[in-house]
Amino acid sequence: MFKVVLYVLFLFSVNVMANTGVKEIAITFDDSPRAATGYFSGPQRASTLTSTLKAHNIEQVAFFSVSSRLDKEGLTRLKTYADAGHIIANHTHSHPDFNKLSLKQYQDDFTLAHEALNGMHGFEPYFRFPYLREGNTLKKRDGMRKTLQQLDYTNAYITLNNYDWFIENLFQEAVKSNHKIDMNKMRDFYVNVLIESIEYYDEMAIKHLGYSPKHVLLLHEMDISALFIGDLMDALRVKGWKNISMKQAYQDNLAKLDVDRLFKFNPGRVGEVARVAGQKKGLWHKSLDENYLTKRFNEEVLK
Repeated sequence: MFKVVLYVLFLFSVNVMANTGVKEIAITFDDSPRAATGYFSGPQRASTLTSTLKAHNIEQVAFFSVSSRLDKEGLTRLKTYADAGHIIANHTHSHPDFNKLSLKQYQDDFTLAHEALNGMHGFEPYFRFPYLREGNTLKKRDGMRKTLQQLDYTNAYITLNNYDWFIENLFQEAVKSNHKIDMNKMRDFYVNVLIESIEYYDEMAIKHLGYSPKHVLLLHEMDISALFIGDLMDALRVKGWKNISMKQAYQDNLAKLDVDRLFKFNPGRVGEVARVAGQKKGLWHKSLDENYLTKRFNEEVLK
């Protein structure tokens, strides 16, 4: 813990003088190619998402990909993203929970994905742990860190967490049930919930680091992402945020920090720093709760 506290002080000293007041955010999408059987088909989602990113001047994003889903349509979807200049990255073969597997089982699953994705157009060696779970024992955590290092992978941590996947579930269930959805209200609900969580984690970062780091936003490759990511970025720009690439985000000194504390359930890099600094509550924003989101969705969208 003492080493981490010293490093946080170092981060503050090297970043605070360069902090211009502009907040920076990189956008990443997990679980690609995610199932598409609702509002959009897979090809419609990919086309809409790439067009939206381009239309709203959103820089290169990353798609963390699950290799077991690479059927013909899935491969075509990833090619659409890569052809548009975006990064394809590793998110394991079967999206397992590291807490439920041995180190060897997890390494094997990771390796299957590496073999399927390595050499693919647009692929770069970034790895994101499914569920953000990096190992519930020191042996597992340190074993995967060594594996990533041996294959020259970057641990693609996140700083901005949310339950956008559950918002997608609510949206798709409403579509399936033939609810008449006001898409303007749906857009506003999505944007407002995400901005609330983004600002929450940014304030936590400033509290414990002394500056606003280059943030990495966790999203998922879904229909609501394709529909509203441009609106989200436009709203953030109004609030003074600047879009950057994931590569730029991982140039922040926060990327050099390996937290010694073991996290069975990982809240993201900002939450890790906050916990080591002594914060025990509020490591996850209140919107990371299914009941909370359901209530707001019913009130703000369906009504």
